[in-house]
Amino acid sequence: MRKQTLQKAHQWTILDVLTWTAEYFSANHIDSPRLTAEILLAETIGVERIDLYVRFEQPLTEDERNRFRELVKRRVRREPTAYILGRKDFWTIGLEVTPDVLVPRPETEFLVEVAIERIDEAQAPFMRIFDMGTGSGAIAISLASCRTSPVFFASDSSPAALGVAARNAAANAVAARIRFFASRWFDAVSQNAGFDMIVSNPPYIPTPCVTELEPEVRDFEPAAALDGGRDGLRDIAFLIKDAPEYLRPSGTLLLEIGHDQKEAVEALASRNQAFGDVFFRKDYEGHHRVAVLKKG
Repeated sequence: MRKQTLQKAHQWTILDVLTWTAEYFSANHIDSPRLTAEILLAETIGVERIDLYVRFEQPLTEDERNRFRELVKRRVRREPTAYILGRKDFWTIGLEVTPDVLVPRPETEFLVEVAIERIDEAQAPFMRIFDMGTGSGAIAISLASCRTSPVFFASDSSPAALGVAARNAAANAVAARIRFFASRWFDAVSQNAGFDMIVSNPPYIPTPCVTELEPEVRDFEPAAALDGGRDGLRDIAFLIKDAPEYLRPSGTLLLEIGHDQKEAVEALASRNQAFGDVFFRKDYEGHHRVAVLKKG
């Protein structure tokens, strides 16, 4: 009888593992502990997360327990879940993500939303749209997946990031409509490029604040895509200054900005007389998140 009890005690079911792991994550200050446990366990046993709920009594094999344990260790070391899985859902698409690119965020989904509105308002065929600092390709691929008439260009200074973006474009069946190329902002771009829209999520976190970020961001995501210089405005100021040379008349520059940067960005824009119309869009949390600068 005691032998049977001991054997039963070692039969860790899905529910047992989820309960223990959620408590462990919570004790280690991991966000959304139960959800994270479910995501990692579903990945381990190769099922959808919702399928776990009808398998609560299913025991895990030793191999499954070992593989799950390794994922839990990585998350407790504060590695982002997206990097552990190697993918992230964004907008209406799925993306491969690696430590060479930022994990796409809801703030950038709002930038995509504003860009789509501007594309639709223009009602112009064959628009030329340039995604600068494309990273995983999230912006360009999202736009190309839901608007078929524009021609898209996307650049990044990181060859590794461009490789991720190109694979994502192929996986989402839009590779033929996006031209990826290596460039540090406008370095490899002709001044007569004549873009109708330039859209970018540039680095905008002030250097002193980078060390205060959550470990998931500070220790794992690419610093070059986060650090915006002493005041967070280094790259934003550069783009505002130079973008008019690459935009067609009435072309638009769309920038994702920090939640507290509206006034500073507005001041920068006011110094460039090439932009005749400047306004800001609030995200769903009420922050001025997207700067819209129209040439002309």
